[in-house]
Amino acid sequence: MDTLLELHGSIFDQGGGYWMKIEAWQVTVSKEVPHGIRYSLSLHEPYGMRILGYDNAHAVKPPKKFKYAGRIMAYDHKHRHAADKGVPYVFSSAQQLLNDFFADVDRLLLEVKQP
Repeated sequence: MDTLLELHGSIFDQGGGYWMKIEAWQVTVSKEVPHGIRYSLSLHEPYGMRILGYDNAHAVKPPKKFKYAGRIMAYDHKHRHAADKGVPYVFSSAQQLLNDFFADVDRLLLEVKQP
């Protein structure tokens, strides 16, 4: 968790105008934030639009395949593209969050930078 917190406020150039921003800070443990950390990790295209994001700033609905009445709203989620409202993300650790985000950044940059 220390590594993620130390990256708070960092912006990383990814070449070709693309850039990443990492924000993370400790908060009181709650039902919405059981791991005690608020975060927003994002990848932006050259004009500033977010094209990938991992955050826990708002709740997202679980996939419709779960039709039981008392669905739990997920706060940890990811936005897979600019128009994505968010899909649940299973937060297991700060290190895994960084690993998953960086892997998605690498994959997406390979797609968008292809000639």
